[in-house]
Amino acid sequence: MGTKLLIVEGKSGKKQVIQEAADLLVKGEVVAIPTETVYGLGANARDEAAVDKIFKAKGRPNDNPLIVHVASKEQLFSLVKSCPTYVEKLIDTFSPGPITYVLESSGKIASNVTAGLSTVGLRIPKNEITLTLLEQTNLPIAAPSANLSGKPSPTTAQHVLEDLDGKIAAVLDGGPANVGLESTVVDCTQEIPVILRLGKITPDDIKQVAGEVKLATNITENTRTPKSPGMKYKHYAPDVPLILVQDNNKLQEIIDEEGSKGNRVGVLTSTGITNEIKADQIIILGRDEEEIAAKLYDALRSFKQNEVDIVVCESFPREGVGKAVMDRIERAANKII
Repeated sequence: MGTKLLIVEGKSGKKQVIQEAADLLVKGEVVAIPTETVYGLGANARDEAAVDKIFKAKGRPNDNPLIVHVASKEQLFSLVKSCPTYVEKLIDTFSPGPITYVLESSGKIASNVTAGLSTVGLRIPKNEITLTLLEQTNLPIAAPSANLSGKPSPTTAQHVLEDLDGKIAAVLDGGPANVGLESTVVDCTQEIPVILRLGKITPDDIKQVAGEVKLATNITENTRTPKSPGMKYKHYAPDVPLILVQDNNKLQEIIDEEGSKGNRVGVLTSTGITNEIKADQIIILGRDEEEIAAKLYDALRSFKQNEVDIVVCESFPREGVGKAVMDRIERAANKII
């Protein structure tokens, strides 16, 4: 049986399809939901059997914790123990928005959500459709990215269907995600917040509110007991091998080298050097870091094995959300040269 596509259209239609999605979640089904970051694969975070369906649909290792989405600050605090004073300041500044807070769990959610850890990652999404859905279910919703494990995260409902059609009950189509990268994840269990995963909310943004911030030393390394998704397993890989070029002056040289091997070459680039590049397929991500972030996963999914044999990607400025963009590309890359 195929996955049902629930398209949000018009005022009355919007109410009806959101209610249909809410009913499915309450019944223990899995529904892909839109957020400002990427599409999430949602299930009742209090229902262990429902959460298990997420792991099975994605092919996700069960030692990889899930982020839980809630409708309000009050609901968030009801799921955790006491926390540092800076947490409320961060929530008041950045939430709803693309940021996840890792806090000590009060034990009110299913144990498989946290992969057996004492902590839980929580966020309030900045998406009107999903906030309404959360309010209508009155449930915390566990929702990792709605893709097959290891593939680029989905930023449209169509991306979800490409990976999960027939494996989940429904997709709630709320249009393209506007941020395009997963949320910043911050460990808030210590006196100083520690960033576990980079995202649109930058270290400087957090420092301005909390006073201090640290970057996890293992943010680009594997760890045995990850507190955050994206810390242990390979992610974001396109269907074809990806080469990241650190020196953009050598981009055409690498393209030509791959072409000389008989490879059809695809290129990921910004508008700044497009006129200088020649390849079999070129995808232009944009002029600035935010536009590049919004288009990255769609671009990675656009390269198909029957069209190109290798993808070559330029390096982008590590400013603002650019740090998160480069983090994702480095994790996706088969080779960095």
